[in-house]
Amino acid sequence: MKIVYIVEAVNLQGGYDRIIIEKANYLAEHGHDVTITVSSHSLGKPFYPLSKKLNLVDFDINFHRQYGHNIIFRYYIYFTCMRRYRHAVSDFLLKNRPDVVISTLGREMDFLTEIHDGSIKLAESHIARDFVRNFHLLENRSFLYRLIARYWRHKMDRAVHNLDALVLLTQHDADSWAGLTKTYVIPNSIPFYPSCSSSCDNKVVIFVGRFNEQKGLEYLIKTWESTFKKHRDWTLHIYGDGDQKEMLYQLISKAGLEKGVKVHQPTKKIMEKYLESSIFLLTSRFEGLPMVIVEAMACGLPVVSFDCPYGPADIIQNGEDGYLVEYLNTDEAALKVCELIENPELRKQMSRNARENIKRFDRNVIMKKWVDLFEILCNEKKH
Repeated sequence: MKIVYIVEAVNLQGGYDRIIIEKANYLAEHGHDVTITVSSHSLGKPFYPLSKKLNLVDFDINFHRQYGHNIIFRYYIYFTCMRRYRHAVSDFLLKNRPDVVISTLGREMDFLTEIHDGSIKLAESHIARDFVRNFHLLENRSFLYRLIARYWRHKMDRAVHNLDALVLLTQHDADSWAGLTKTYVIPNSIPFYPSCSSSCDNKVVIFVGRFNEQKGLEYLIKTWESTFKKHRDWTLHIYGDGDQKEMLYQLISKAGLEKGVKVHQPTKKIMEKYLESSIFLLTSRFEGLPMVIVEAMACGLPVVSFDCPYGPADIIQNGEDGYLVEYLNTDEAALKVCELIENPELRKQMSRNARENIKRFDRNVIMKKWVDLFEILCNEKKH
């Protein structure tokens, strides 16, 4: 099949970029004609390796230049870019005539289903419905921004209604979209499964993720502040980058955790860092299906995570391979981290369970579901 992914960019370190590239790579390596299109590639090269059989098309439309202006000029720049983007995507699809086009619920949703290139149009969402495209951030601002957010949500729902299918990571999220279009649940797959497991002997707790509002960095530091008071020989290692980096350093300083926290840049050798750690900690406000949990468990790390919407509860088997704690409850999170620190045998048993339980996300199993879905939708269209 000829398959096109439409995404904003693939130059960042994170679960979203990794998953898109790994799926596209897999399909390309298994005989499909696969292209990833990006609106702008000017911010850097792909963080994760692309298959030589994969095509990458850059439309060179820099939406980021809208930021830093007042709202009127910002929206003038935005709609100018959108007009160019619409023409670029339309021209590409009409020229190449793919069998399947996959959106990630980005800007192209405003017009994608209006392009009559004969392809199956579907979208995949990597985040819970309430938090798609950060509309919730606009809703928490002024009355004008709330109106704008409501308008964009209405447009998104109308566009999703016109899709051939919408693929979600969890059944909870699929239920939230029910009634708009056909929904399917396909989780993400394990990006790697090392031959060995963490020994869980190193006095290291690890967090991996972008430094943004979603990841709840203030809850991460508050959890660790309580933990570190009891276990000053342990260290929290944080890997990531983002617009809240300065805030993170301020939180660490305010809590007096300079000796208990180490912040690192994103690394392509993240598997090695998991294997050097003993516990994974996640304090997100919301998720889709957090790949960092899947990665950590594949490396044999027990996980402590907020039971946030949605994803952690679909991966962690509470009390068996990690702990799901009450949403935003840093006291309970710290208690569970301390429990794992203070009980090495429990930690190692959960490590073994994590390695075994995560096998249900095997890549070949997950990708077969995608190929089967493509074939079902294409056959339905023919008939």
